[in-house]
Order: sequence, then C-alpha cells, then structure tokens
Amino acid sequence: MHGEYKVPGGKLVVVDFDVADGRISGFTLSGDFFLEPDDALDAINGAVEGLSPTSTIEEFATAIRDALPSEVHLLGFTPDSVGVAIRRAVTGAAHWRDYDWQILHEPPVAPVLNAALDEVLTAAVGEGLRGPTLRIWEWNAPAVFIGSFQSVKNEVDEEQAAAHGAQIVRRISGGGAMYMAPEACITYALYVPGELVRGMSFADSYAYLDEWVLEALQALGIDAHYKPLNDITSPQGKIGGAAQKRLGSGAVLHHVTMAYDMDPEVMTKVLRIGREKLSDKGTTSAQKRVDPLRSQTGLTREAVIDKMVEVFKQRHGGTDGEVTEGEWDAAERLVEQKFLTEAWMRRVP
Repeated sequence: MHGEYKVPGGKLVVVDFDVADGRISGFTLSGDFFLEPDDALDAINGAVEGLSPTSTIEEFATAIRDALPSEVHLLGFTPDSVGVAIRRAVTGAAHWRDYDWQILHEPPVAPVLNAALDEVLTAAVGEGLRGPTLRIWEWNAPAVFIGSFQSVKNEVDEEQAAAHGAQIVRRISGGGAMYMAPEACITYALYVPGELVRGMSFADSYAYLDEWVLEALQALGIDAHYKPLNDITSPQGKIGGAAQKRLGSGAVLHHVTMAYDMDPEVMTKVLRIGREKLSDKGTTSAQKRVDPLRSQTGLTREAVIDKMVEVFKQRHGGTDGEVTEGEWDAAERLVEQKFLTEAWMRRVP
C-alpha cells in the first residue's frame, strides 16, 4: 500500500507498506521533511510495524510518540500526519493529479443562483456527471449569505439588508454569516469526490483543500496561513473563511470567501453579530479583524484571481470549462423550488 499526505504549510509525508495476516508489514516512511536525530526514522518505522491497518490516526500517532527518543525534532510533519498518510493508503484515497480538473469562471449571476449552483455542481460530481471542479464566483448584487443552521433574526438586520439592496441567501453549508458585495470579495468553490479527502478528519480536510490558495497568496507577498478550523489569516488580520458540505454520494463542497475590499460600516449595520463583536470599539475594529487583500497587495481583484488560477493549474492541472446548459437549468429550478422558498430561508427563523 502507498499513501501520501502533504502537510498544510509543511512537508510531504509518504508511507509504503504491506498488510500480512491483518498487520502492517515492511513499513517505510519517507518524504521531504526534516528529522533529527537520523535514527528517529527507524524508531517511527518500528513503531508502526505490526499495528493493525484499521487503527485510528490517533492510535498511530500515539504509538509513534511513545517510540521516539526524548530529544527529537520533527520539522514539517508530525506523528499525526504520518497517521493521516497511513489512513489514506488504507482507504484508497486519491490525489489531486489523479483527476482532470475543470476551472469555471462564468459572468456575474444573482447571488442566490450561485448558492444553487454549488449544490447542483457538487451533486453532479457525486453522480459522476462532472469531474472535479474549481469555480470562481461572480455575482451581480450585494447579499447576506448565512449558514445552513443560522437564525435569520439573530444574524441579520433585515431592514438594513433591504436598504442596502442585499438579498438574504441561506447556503447548504454551515458556518457564519457574511455580507458580500460584488467586487469586494473573492469567492471560490471546489466540488470534489470524497476520495480526495478520504482518511482525513474534517479539520485536516479544510486546510488540505486550501493549501494552493495559501501558496498563491504567499506568491503575492502575503504571509498567509491557516487558522483552524476554517480561517485563512495573516499577521495583519483575517482574510477569509471556509465552509463545507458533504453529500450522501460522498461528494464534497468546499467553498471560501475572502475579503478583497470592505465597507465595515455597512457590514456592521447589516450583520447583527458584527455589531455585538465590534460594539466596544466601533467599526474601526472591523479593519483590524478583517484585513482585505486590496490593502495587503495593492493589486486588482482580477489580478489576485488570475494568480490563484495560475497556481492551481501549476499544482494540480486543470483546463478552462463552463457550466453546462443542463446545470444552469437545474440551478434555476433549485432557486425556485428551494432557495427562494420561506421553508428553506426560514428553516431556522
């Protein structure tokens, strides 16, 4: 069996082994990490040898920690990341380059149609009707996107939202509310088979699916890193947040919104939670909590997106594609039948 795991912000961990009589045999760890002293590698290999391949990530990590000498330095990986690589080998996890990626960047559409497209395209990947896909959102009006389980009345000032022409849209993923104005955010969605993140915890999968974005931001001079569970941040402040939804078919929707520019005054008027968090310091603290990409790079929104797509293609491949006519039709039906209905919008009043 062969498994690989690129530690977010770290190094590549590779494991190779056989399974004989229900036990791991001939285990070998390799990768581009750093490890001192040298014989610690033998200690790790010996710790895993003979374990059950169905052990949990935590059980593998505990066995490795117990076997390591007291003075050891692991740089770019951890015992847990070795456990993840083993679990990915055992479960037959896929790798990014196993797929022919499509990259979609369509003209602006209504915010609610973007939410419906996320569900339609994720379902299409799960049903084998479309390959794994990266889509850059564009929308034509302000919106307040709330998480699947959030209360409308607790999160949104509906009068202020209407006054600023912002439609309230409940997405299918969890997470928090966001005020999103056209040209002020960069939002992307990944629609992937479950095999890509097989063997990972939910927390690990968030960082794993966004590592290419961190590379793109770092190439633009931003000291970007991941803050568990789902934040992309820098020393200057939070840049964006991720959310996921996993369908019964196994397909995963992973989407992220990053602040390119912002109007903290409007945000705190529309979002009630924003008022609560910022009430002691006023709207000026919003700039400290969230630092937009525009202020950190000086680049246009289009230039930032171009760099993101460039890095994605370099790392994982991909060709430009488009939403099919059937997918547009399915999304428009879903808007009418689900996303615009009171039953969905106010599932949590």
